[in-house]
Amino acid sequence: MNDSPLIVALDVANKEEAISLVLALKDKVKIFKVGLELFLANGREIVDFINGENCEVFLDLKFFDIPNQVVGACREILKANIRMFTIHTLGGFDMMKKVVSVVDEVSAKKEIRPFVLGVTLLTSFNQSDIINLGFTRGIIEQVVHLANQAKQAGLDGVVASPNEVEEIRKNLGKDFLVVAPGVRSEWSDWGDQKRVLTPGEAIRQGASYVVVGRPIIKADNPSEAAEKILSEIRG
Repeated sequence: MNDSPLIVALDVANKEEAISLVLALKDKVKIFKVGLELFLANGREIVDFINGENCEVFLDLKFFDIPNQVVGACREILKANIRMFTIHTLGGFDMMKKVVSVVDEVSAKKEIRPFVLGVTLLTSFNQSDIINLGFTRGIIEQVVHLANQAKQAGLDGVVASPNEVEEIRKNLGKDFLVVAPGVRSEWSDWGDQKRVLTPGEAIRQGASYVVVGRPIIKADNPSEAAEKILSEIRG
């Protein structure tokens, strides 16, 4: 995998816009996140295009259903060439274990096994939100608990806000992947994110990768914005 810790989120629906962003950024970024909007609008076509540009795909569909349904969905997406994908840790331990089993089974016939990442708590949640949902733990404690469940189930890592990265590292070690969305530079708008750090802070806390969308893809010059963020990470 490319050594750069920056993943660019192609949070657009228009295929032409996504293609333009990949072409503009592929010299600086090698992993692009394809989320629900883009995948539902374009399906495998956009995944195949990204791979064709010698880049890699982070398929972020956040599967959350009964184990049988999620396993079936995973079998379908594993027909595509993806580097990592997401399921929800709140789908439960049994669901996570069964996903790992099917990924191992299918990947035994392929050159590359994709990383399976468990989504912990969305970065749009704050403490008030999770209390309203009925959680009794604090955010950091709840995220670390879910990350521990994910590791025990055999997942390769989790998706968590940069605010929880340090505690995940302390509790789960250095080899467990932590992908951090909710990353914003000081010069960018936070949007609907509530648990935020800068890209450099997130990496120094121990994030394996940071995911950045709007500050790059909505910039007048996406390539220049990506370079600014890479400089923050290096600095």
